[in-house]
Amino acid sequence: MSKVGDERDLFANFERMRREMDELFGTVFGGAGLTARGEGFSPAVDVYYADDPPRAVVKAELPGIDTSQLGLEIRGRELVISGHRRAADPEGRVYQQIEIAHGPFRRVIALGADVLADEAKAVYEDGVLRVELPLDRARTGAHRVPIETPSEET
Repeated sequence: MSKVGDERDLFANFERMRREMDELFGTVFGGAGLTARGEGFSPAVDVYYADDPPRAVVKAELPGIDTSQLGLEIRGRELVISGHRRAADPEGRVYQQIEIAHGPFRRVIALGADVLADEAKAVYEDGVLRVELPLDRARTGAHRVPIETPSEET
C-alpha cells in the first residue's frame, strides 16, 4: 500500500474513533448540561457591565438563526435565551464533515446585579444577539446601614 493510502486509512480510523467517542459520551455530557452532536447546542456569550448609563450587556453568538425562532426572558437576575437553529437542507449533498451545531438551545445567564426588565432592549445583527439590561439604580447604589449600640443599663 502507498504512503498516501496509509495516511487516508489512519485519518479514517481517527474519524471513526471520534464518532464512537461522541456516541459513547454524548449521554454523559447531556446530563451535565452539555449537548451531544445533533441534540442542540449552547451558544457562546459575553457578559459585561457599562457605566453610562449603568447596564448589563449580554452578547450571544447565534449565526444562522431566524429571529422568529428566538426567545428572551428575564427572571430576577437571570436572562434566558432560547430558540432553535434549523439544520441545513442536506438534499443532494454528501457531507464529509458537519460542525455547525443545530437544533434547540436554551442558555441561562446569571446576572450580577438587579435589572429593570421592562426597559431591556435586544438587537440581532450579523449573527450576534445583543441584549442591554438597565441596572436597577435603586438597588445598585450603596446604602448605609446604621449601627446600633445597646445602652448599658446600670
